[in-house]
Amino acid sequence: MQNLKQTMNIVVKDGDFCEVNGGTHAGKFGVARDIKTSKSGSVTITIVQSNGERFKTLAKNVVVKKSHTA
Repeated sequence: MQNLKQTMNIVVKDGDFCEVNGGTHAGKFGVARDIKTSKSGSVTITIVQSNGERFKTLAKNVVVKKSHTA
């Protein structure tokens, strides 16, 4: 079985600065941490905002930005 992250063309890596563009947390920014694939195949990411707040979101709702000023 292929790696799900490669199949979905998800290129989020731990430490990447990301913007959430869908779901409950749409419009929020932060650093990607703790990338996991569930038994059902969904890829989840913990996002850590600059104020220290953390939340989980699906990888399909995340876009990698080039810098913190993006």
